[in-house]
Amino acid sequence: MSFQSLRALSMGTPPPSPSTDASEKVTDDLAVNGGKALQSTVTSVYHAHVAGYWRNVTVLWCKNLMNHSLTLTINSLEGETYHTVKVDLKPWLFWSKKGSKSFWLEGCQIDVFWDLRSAKFSGSPEPGSDYYVALVSDEEVVLLLGDYKKKAFKRTKARPALVDAIPLWKKENVFAKKSFSTRAKFDEKKSEHDIVVDSSTGGTKDPEMWISIDGIVVIHVKNLQWKFRGNQTVMANTQPVQVFWDVHDWLFCAPGAAGHGLFLFKPGAPEVEEDKEGSTTNSDTSDCSRYFSTKSTSSASDFCLILQAWKVE
Repeated sequence: MSFQSLRALSMGTPPPSPSTDASEKVTDDLAVNGGKALQSTVTSVYHAHVAGYWRNVTVLWCKNLMNHSLTLTINSLEGETYHTVKVDLKPWLFWSKKGSKSFWLEGCQIDVFWDLRSAKFSGSPEPGSDYYVALVSDEEVVLLLGDYKKKAFKRTKARPALVDAIPLWKKENVFAKKSFSTRAKFDEKKSEHDIVVDSSTGGTKDPEMWISIDGIVVIHVKNLQWKFRGNQTVMANTQPVQVFWDVHDWLFCAPGAAGHGLFLFKPGAPEVEEDKEGSTTNSDTSDCSRYFSTKSTSSASDFCLILQAWKVE
C-alpha cells in the first residue's frame, strides 16, 4: 500500500469496500471543517446476507456535546443506499435505548433490534460491553453486535445465520492531546486488542511517537519530523499486523488549522510480488444470493482498522 492510498483513506474511501455511507462523509466533513466540535465517530462496514443477497451494512456510532446516535445503513455492493435506520441515544431519552424498527427491502421484511440501556462506554461513541444490536432477515440474525448475544436471540426469536457477517473495515475519529486509543479484533476467533498511539510533538525535544498493542510498545519512532510517514509489520499475540502511519499534519499543519494523524492496521504479513502475480481468486458472482459466493473471496486478512487521530490543545 502506498502513502497515496493511505492518505486516500482520510477522504472516506477505505478499502476493500466500494461503498461509503453518506452519513460517515458528513461526520468526516465536520471533523475537517470544524474540529473544535469534537465529533467522535466509529464506522464499521460488514458484508452480510440480507434479503437473499450479500450486501454491505454500515454501522456508524457518532457522539458530540449535544448528541449521541447509532446509524445503520444497508448498501448494495456498488454503494447504492437501500435503507437507513437511525437511533438517538441522548442521555435524557432512556426509552430510545431499547427498541426495534422494521422495513421492507425488495419484498423481504428486515428487522433491527437494539438494547443499549446498560451499555458501557469508555471514551468512544461505540459501547464496549453490555449491549446488543441485531439485524434480522429471513428469520435469521444476519448481523449481531455486542456481547448480549443470548438476550438478542431470545428477543428476536430468530436463528443464527448459516454464515456469519464478515467485517470489512473499521474507521474511528479520535480527539485528544497526546494519547489516542481504540480497539479492534484482528481475528474474529480471538479477543479484541487495545491499541494506543502516544506522541510527544511539543517542547524543545525532538518529536517522538509510540504505538502500543495490549500495553506493549511495538513501534517507537524517534526524530518524527523526518519519519512522519512509514510502515512496519509487528506481532500482536503471535499474529503479524501491518502498521502504516502518516502524521505530517501533526507537525506541519498551519496553526489553527484542523489536521490529523492517519494510522492503518491490517492483519497479515505483507504480500510479496511473487504471491501477487501467482495468486488467483474466485470472482464468480453470477449468483450473488448463494451463501458461499463471498466466502471464497473474503478472509479475515481483508479487514483493516483506520484511526484518524485529531490533536486538540
